[in-house]
Amino acid sequence: MATHILGISAYYHDSAAALIRDGEIVAAAQEERFTRKKHDPGFPAAAIQFCLDEAGIGLMDVDHIVFYDKPLVKFERLLETYLSYAPLGIRSFIAAMPVWLKEKLYLKSTLKRELAELADCKPAEITQLKFAEHHQSHAASAYYFSPFDDAAVLCLDGVGEWATSSVWRGQGNSLKPLWQIDFPHSLGLLYSAFTYYAGFKVNSGEYKLMGLAPYGEPKYADKILNDLIDLKEDGTFRLNMKYFNYCTGLTMTNSKFDELFGGPPRKPETEISQREMDMAASIQKVTEEVVLKLARTIQKETGATKLCLAGGVALNCVANGKLQRHGPFEEIWIQPAAGDAGGALGAAAVVWYEYLENARPPTGGQDSMRGGYLGPGFKPSEIRSALEESGAKFEELSDDELMPRLAKILQDENVVGWACGKMEFGPRALGARSIIGDPRSSKMQSVMNLKIKYRESFRPFAPSVLAERVKDYFKQDAVSPYMLIVTKVQEAIRTLKSEEEDSLFGIEKLNKVRSSIPAVTHVDYSARIHTVEERTNPRYYKLLKAFDDLTGCAVLVNTSFNVRGEPIVRDTADAYRCFMRTDMDYLVVDNFLLDKREQPEIEKDDSWKDEFELD
Repeated sequence: MATHILGISAYYHDSAAALIRDGEIVAAAQEERFTRKKHDPGFPAAAIQFCLDEAGIGLMDVDHIVFYDKPLVKFERLLETYLSYAPLGIRSFIAAMPVWLKEKLYLKSTLKRELAELADCKPAEITQLKFAEHHQSHAASAYYFSPFDDAAVLCLDGVGEWATSSVWRGQGNSLKPLWQIDFPHSLGLLYSAFTYYAGFKVNSGEYKLMGLAPYGEPKYADKILNDLIDLKEDGTFRLNMKYFNYCTGLTMTNSKFDELFGGPPRKPETEISQREMDMAASIQKVTEEVVLKLARTIQKETGATKLCLAGGVALNCVANGKLQRHGPFEEIWIQPAAGDAGGALGAAAVVWYEYLENARPPTGGQDSMRGGYLGPGFKPSEIRSALEESGAKFEELSDDELMPRLAKILQDENVVGWACGKMEFGPRALGARSIIGDPRSSKMQSVMNLKIKYRESFRPFAPSVLAERVKDYFKQDAVSPYMLIVTKVQEAIRTLKSEEEDSLFGIEKLNKVRSSIPAVTHVDYSARIHTVEERTNPRYYKLLKAFDDLTGCAVLVNTSFNVRGEPIVRDTADAYRCFMRTDMDYLVVDNFLLDKREQPEIEKDDSWKDEFELD
């Protein structure tokens, strides 16, 4: 009889659920996609129900339920931190305690109550809950679903219970901790401090800081290394806590930090200055240095030739690219849901491999994430019903009709919403819930940013490229199926002359055509690549092939199918609503094609844009 294990992450940010059956993933999804609340931290009731439905079981059929974190240990860390800084931090302590005393300290009871409500039973009837450690969940999500059967594992994030950085060794079904760096010394929180200082939202704006970095110069890197972080040659580090406020206050940085960098933090929504660009470049450079030093130490200590990565810092794809090119490991693999959402999956794997001591089957050199397509899909009858209910005008076409037609639509510089197949698990759109366009268009980046995504104009877009053609465009040999590696565009397709490039400064760099695929070429000639294989996403692969056949270009612009402040779309209704509220030209939902010009007139309500920070 099959063993079902439900993993849950919740109550901090990016709540999620994952279900595995006999060690194989059945389904995984973030709660935000169902509730439409970005980074929803609440109990993932809808995500759990989806996972159960995919497995064809009820909650009472689940053999083990596991939480990704140990709340009592986290509470111990919170108390110890406040006591060690007392009387400083009393405001922060008073703000935090009611939630802990009411909910988080009694998380076991809270979880049982929520689960019982979902199953329509008594809390006592729910199977016994298990709790994995936070970094253990991260490490398990990285190693057990990787293509490696022997690897070192590095987890870097803000903080779990105590650990902020941890190193593990995975061999067969065994995953053993080697060493860790504890709170408050955290590379993730250091990066978040600069995110906050640059005027972006912590826990969601870090990738904006990364995108801003190429516009600046790392002129503050030495100041960071001299004053903020004591970085040893082996990559271990300590932060100078007199500049930070996250242990005692309600902000990330303090007045001493302001003095060090010549002023207060940028206010959200105000103009981004050269200072923020230079700060971004500086902290990015320091982050890359820490990651590379840690990797070299880990390789020396373990002798491993392969490395797995997880934790929020593992979503820093620029650092990942540097690690892949300049690090000591032959291969690296990054969990596509590297943040807290992926902890649900890792926690379930901890129970299967470590608690139940099951053998790990041979990987065959392939990861077991199924391309990341682990969420809800579509049924033709449901698509048709939802579109008809919205009054939409549409055509239903076979792939043989649809793909060439879409290729021509894209060639004509139209922007297309593409919602096809099972939704991605993790923060990246990987050709299942994507907005796509022609990368050869010089206007595509600004059109998508300002008219479709309603976001900052400096933000770069990623290229989706046929895996077998990646070297034609990018300095990359290995596949990058989860859009977690940044690399450079090949010199052969660059167009901007070096003397012209040298004369540009800061944001002036933005609107220059740098290559034959300008819409996906960032100002430093970098690109966050997404390689597409027929094995994992045959329909998106087929579209890329049709576009290549028509244009000779095997690349498409790919950005997530959402607008500012909203999660990625999940179903037909979400996709149609987003399509109609933006200047997208066409919408595809599986085999249904919609032309904006044929849709009924709706009154555009833009007031929703004011509700959100730029995120």
